[in-house]
Amino acid sequence: MKGPQDIFAQIQGQFGQFVPDMARAAREDFETQARATVMAVLSRLELVTREEFDAQQAVLMKTREKVEALEKRVAELDKASKAQ
Repeated sequence: MKGPQDIFAQIQGQFGQFVPDMARAAREDFETQARATVMAVLSRLELVTREEFDAQQAVLMKTREKVEALEKRVAELDKASKAQ
């Protein structure tokens, strides 16, 4: 997946091919505004990093294992109490 900086670089390269030197200031202003707009949208998306996702996935797996062990233990105790 391309990051925001990669996307900006690609847009900047393509945009730079079509804009003459006289309009460089306008192009730079456009790039600044576009960058600010995209960053504002991305900040509202509540994205997480891969590391955060992997950490939460590990916690979930550990919790799931504990729940399964507890369910098994409850079933064993239930079976033992019915046997008595």
